[in-house]
Amino acid sequence: MKNAIITGATGMIGSHVAKILMEQGVNVTAIIRPMSEKLKNLEWAEQEAGVAALKVSDNSTEIGKLQIVECGLWDLLTLRDKLGWEHDTFFHFGWGFTFGPGRNDAAKQESNVRAAIDAVHLAYEAGCKTFVGAGSQAEFGIFDGTLSDAVPKNPVTGYGIAKLAAGRLTAMECKNLGMKHNWARILSCYGPGDNDYTMVMSAIRAMLKGERMQFTPAEQVWDYIYAEDCAKAFVAIAEKGVDQKSYMIGSGTNMLLKDYIYAIRDAINPDLEVGIGEREYNPDQVMHLVADISELVADTGYKPTTSFLEGIKKTVEWAKENP
Repeated sequence: MKNAIITGATGMIGSHVAKILMEQGVNVTAIIRPMSEKLKNLEWAEQEAGVAALKVSDNSTEIGKLQIVECGLWDLLTLRDKLGWEHDTFFHFGWGFTFGPGRNDAAKQESNVRAAIDAVHLAYEAGCKTFVGAGSQAEFGIFDGTLSDAVPKNPVTGYGIAKLAAGRLTAMECKNLGMKHNWARILSCYGPGDNDYTMVMSAIRAMLKGERMQFTPAEQVWDYIYAEDCAKAFVAIAEKGVDQKSYMIGSGTNMLLKDYIYAIRDAINPDLEVGIGEREYNPDQVMHLVADISELVADTGYKPTTSFLEGIKKTVEWAKENP
């Protein structure tokens, strides 16, 4: 891999992928939403490159091996012939309406599917031979067992339905265009750069303020993967994944959700009270969310290396520095 494109590059996983690739000497084109409030997730680039940002056009900035291009997710095809370097690999993380009412808005989720197909065509025209898209455990719906690609997909949210459609349609389009395609379904990811609305980050934010939170009984069996490990999995899939294959991305280990909550509490203040069991489960609560990563390991040699205890300490420190 020499030159890669990343949509959603200011997101938690996309920004980690960009950092890993640049450390490997890869030139990275980061496509970000105009005026993105998450641009701080790429602030490390100047330090890594040892040079200041250079504005080269109205919507493009270069920092060493990183080219930042501002473009709305639904305007990707306007970037034809505007990305500079001849690219070889495309990572598609960009996705709108991931939470709130938009998550079940059919029209908005359909626009995400269209953007994913546009991303394939932009990748092809930029010279890419490999396309890797980010899927989700939401594609499976409610399933009581370990998740692998062999498990039936029965999504119950608009978001899950759209992710499943995007994965299948981009695979079809890549095959038509002669590009390698992989779809990587992420379970629960956490780490520096995480969104404040996730369970892990919302708990960290509250506990850092000394607030007492209320949780369900938290007896769910869960699989959390640290963001840097997740990003390394995407890079491994791009380099060694089998064409037209979908992979699960998780840590390969699991604990009860309440044990994760206690670990977060202990990393901040072991004396804090947490209200385990003070809220009811949601009616459609998933009780078992664990990834089977055996095919990912077998095909790419990838293995996660960061334990939850280690990762949560790093995440807490990042949250303190980024209030």
